[in-house]
Amino acid sequence: MNDLKQIIAHNIIKLRKEKKLTQIEFAQKLNYSDKAISKWERAESLPDVIVLKQISDIFGISVDYLLKEHSENEKLVLVKNKKNSKINKVSLTLLATCPIWIIATIIFTFILIFTNKYVWLVFFISVPLTVLLFLIFNSIWGNRRNNYFIVSIFVWSILSCLYLCLFKFNVWQIFILGIPAQIAIILWANLKRR
Repeated sequence: MNDLKQIIAHNIIKLRKEKKLTQIEFAQKLNYSDKAISKWERAESLPDVIVLKQISDIFGISVDYLLKEHSENEKLVLVKNKKNSKINKVSLTLLATCPIWIIATIIFTFILIFTNKYVWLVFFISVPLTVLLFLIFNSIWGNRRNNYFIVSIFVWSILSCLYLCLFKFNVWQIFILGIPAQIAIILWANLKRR
């Protein structure tokens, strides 16, 4: 047990100094007193499991890293913050869709100014383009299993867009094309990957 206290103490000191944190600053991040930090670093006591997890999150490491001895030359392997990474990916994806909607708004405005007609169809066409962009970004970053849902949305949004373009002709039968497409997507989703 004393060995574990020494290992954790050494690792906390090393990590804290690498981040250039004083004991007081580190204690504030953990909502603990600097006296508790001092006890941990002197190997007089151990932080509980919840605090070990908080420490690992602060330094971007795994809890396992805190519990093992490391050589002085060993490089620190940081664990990615999955929450921030996911937020960044979602933000970038949404940011990439902005040009589609800006261009649609510009086209709509110019047509309205020069012809005095409301051409809402421009915005309807933007929906499948946006879904296509989501598909591309999800293929790069996301869970590939979601691609089946996105492809389904893409197919139905294209069919809806075609229906709205041909609304005068009342071609509701165009949605029948979606049935075999949806069956193909379901079968594609159930294929086993090697």
